[in-house]
Amino acid sequence: MSNLTGAPVSDEMGFAEFWVRHVREAVRFADGIGALEAAGVTTYLELGPDGVLSALGQDCTTDTTAAFLPALRAGRPATETLAGALAHAFTRGVPLDWRAYWATTAGGAARWLDLPTYAFQSVRHWPEPAAHGAAAPAQETPADARFWEAVERGDLSALAGEFEAGADQPIGAVLPALSAWRREQQAQEQADALLYRVVWQPLSRTGPDAGTAPAGTWVVPVPAAGADDPWVRALTDRLTADGARLLTLPLDTADTDPAVLRARLAERLGHGDATDAAPVRGVLSLLALDERPHPEHPAVPVGLALTAALAEALTGPEAGRTGCGDAPLWCVTRDAVAAAPGDPLDGAAQSQVWGLGRVLALEHPDRWGGLVDLPGTCDERTLAGLAAALTGSGDEDQLALRPAGALVRRLVHAPANAAGGPAPRWTPCGTVLITGGTGALGRHVARRLAERGAQHLVLVSRSGADAPGTDRVRAELEALGAAVTLAACDVTDRDALAALVAGLAADGTPVRAVVHAAGASQPPGTGTDLPGFARVVTAKTAGAVHLDALFDTPDSLDAFVLFSSIAGVWGGGGQGAYAAANTFLDALAERRAARGLAATAVAWGPWADGGMATEGDAEEQLSRRGLPPVAPETNLLALERALAGRDAAVTAARVDWTRFAPVFAAARPRPLIADLPEVRATLLAQEPAGGAAGAAAADPSEAVLARLAGLSGDDRDTALLDLVREHAAAALGHPSADAVAADRAFKDLGFDSLTAVELRNRLGAACGLRLPSSLVFDYPNPQALTRHLLRTLFPEGGSGGAGAGASGADLDTDPQDVELRRTLATIPLGRIREAGLLDTLLRLAGPGTPVGESGHGAGDGDAASGSPNSLDSLDSIDEMDLQGLLDLALDGGDRPDDDTPPGNTTSNSNF
Repeated sequence: MSNLTGAPVSDEMGFAEFWVRHVREAVRFADGIGALEAAGVTTYLELGPDGVLSALGQDCTTDTTAAFLPALRAGRPATETLAGALAHAFTRGVPLDWRAYWATTAGGAARWLDLPTYAFQSVRHWPEPAAHGAAAPAQETPADARFWEAVERGDLSALAGEFEAGADQPIGAVLPALSAWRREQQAQEQADALLYRVVWQPLSRTGPDAGTAPAGTWVVPVPAAGADDPWVRALTDRLTADGARLLTLPLDTADTDPAVLRARLAERLGHGDATDAAPVRGVLSLLALDERPHPEHPAVPVGLALTAALAEALTGPEAGRTGCGDAPLWCVTRDAVAAAPGDPLDGAAQSQVWGLGRVLALEHPDRWGGLVDLPGTCDERTLAGLAAALTGSGDEDQLALRPAGALVRRLVHAPANAAGGPAPRWTPCGTVLITGGTGALGRHVARRLAERGAQHLVLVSRSGADAPGTDRVRAELEALGAAVTLAACDVTDRDALAALVAGLAADGTPVRAVVHAAGASQPPGTGTDLPGFARVVTAKTAGAVHLDALFDTPDSLDAFVLFSSIAGVWGGGGQGAYAAANTFLDALAERRAARGLAATAVAWGPWADGGMATEGDAEEQLSRRGLPPVAPETNLLALERALAGRDAAVTAARVDWTRFAPVFAAARPRPLIADLPEVRATLLAQEPAGGAAGAAAADPSEAVLARLAGLSGDDRDTALLDLVREHAAAALGHPSADAVAADRAFKDLGFDSLTAVELRNRLGAACGLRLPSSLVFDYPNPQALTRHLLRTLFPEGGSGGAGAGASGADLDTDPQDVELRRTLATIPLGRIREAGLLDTLLRLAGPGTPVGESGHGAGDGDAASGSPNSLDSLDSIDEMDLQGLLDLALDGGDRPDDDTPPGNTTSNSNF
């Protein structure tokens, strides 16, 4: 806009006469502003040493909403003023190239970050997510189907009809490209559907318990080396000020034996002043803070080893001897998760406790409290948040406390190309080092990288060229144009790995990308001792740590890829070590990304064609649980799309949420997956109508009921017990019921939360009942479950005891007694203790037997033989523990005749 004419500038600026007039004649600034206003301009940016013209401009326009933004202001920092002006313009809809701005302002060191999903003042302003599934593909119309079918067939006449074009027009020339394009789009959609990521959202506290003080006695295991840490003291002092009574227990490497730790707990609770006998409300572990390498297993932090031992001491067969009763276990970490932008992840080693904790939540839902991460520097609000988290977080069991408030962990869809348009693709160049390179996954990755143009592939394994099938692999990769090096190297040996990397650089082939696919699996039920635990952790984490240290400078790598597992994202029954190791890989990637280094961790679901999912009947088992193995081609495309994205840690798995979610949330709610639209729809659809979880279904199995009704008492018991054992065997994958002992605990048989719902569904269909998903958690073995089913199916009686003697089915069924038992069953045992009613109950159950004289401590879960408590295996009431006595008082050793037993009264603590 010309100040000479008050109109848009023309080519007259190129002539000297214009500038002569510009100096001599009046400045028509107001006319220029008026012309801009008439043209619809509402935002003005002043480029000059101060904001003088911005002030004048506001007096020259009639638009009261117009914004005049000076880029510079006298006496103010230039970067601050410019940033404010650009930000103001951006909020008014002016498109800006922020990359160019930050490239000059921050010297090129700035990087993109996702905005948090909450406002910084704890006031939510963001729209709620749509209720529909984000990953659901669009439905194909009949016209689309006809068109693409003709393309695939190469049917020119049919296409000419669709286009209303002549058959002689050159349509055929584009058919191959069109068909290839469609197949590629379909493949990309399938790959995108696999991708998820973890986000952190503000915790919404509701209900009467929100923010209550953690009163009562809390056992606080702390690292002996850090017991006097000011951070620890600040935390414990605040909890004490909030009304908690803390019994600290310093632990060191000598306490990593669960038996030793169990004795330490018992000693701490059994000695000292008389008030130490008060019921324990919770166990708050700070052990994760000890990041020192274990002296015998350097890849395992002492804090992780102690936490694993603590969990075993609190939940193992002799857990009752600790004196902790049913107190939940909470684990605290410091800077172990990247929950908010700028989180330093200085405690990445502690993240392994988060992986272990997710497994404990699956295996022991009734004894699990949760995971809480705090920042390295805690203000008063953050410390106060810990007390609130321990008492008012509801079902949330994965929290991060930050100065802005409490955040909770959620899994969401993360398609690599949600905005549409051509998807970016990472192209390898130079030398790519692949650990585990001669394994099944390593070979798949190497083949794809060779196809994408990698010049040199270094396949690293312990055996190197001696690994089976390497000659064929080398020939295949070389045929694709890549040079191949088969290197024998133990990646857990830092010196050996460093020598390999240095040798490659000396040969003129420096490493430009790393794919860490090495590791060891953990079959469920193994690795429970420290050496076995350490073997699994070391195989996964040691190599990753060494690679991170070897490539720790910006631009040293184009890609740094870590293969982790969904076990680290949401846990896996019997896989505590494996989950811990994989969680660390995700945290390591996030820490590298925060430092501006290349990093992508992919938590894989099951792979088909060579992965562990192809062993035995694993593929069928996984598919039934909602985790079907994915073809390598689809996974590799997902890997490419993850590398092209901005997330440092992603999950790639095909999940049938209609199968997986009910099983995963069988024993307790799982907020992690609660925001996924498919999960919400699935769980809502499976809620029992009207809350009548035990009501007979509309179409019961007439054959089973008729057969059972026609049998006498003992024969009916035996037939139903056989039915339960058959379906339990089927859920576990056994060929016959012979593998399922009638009196053996479901946990010992191999049940976890992933198979519990399958058994529930099988029995529900066979008996025509709508059964609760917590069935095997509330009735601990086939005998107990059979007695419950007998009472449900035949309330008039007729039970012979399900092969185990008389049961509570023959007790008085007066409606008032039934209602009383139901009411008692909703009260946790700890509250009965706290109310002082337990002594009275015990005296009524066994006259003359004072509390503590039965040979077991309060809360002891073992009979005299040391086996799990079972009323049918005890010879006298003196051998029963407190939970067993309560069960007997309520219903002859079984659950009350209530088909929706409360989740917090699980008897025998088998899970």
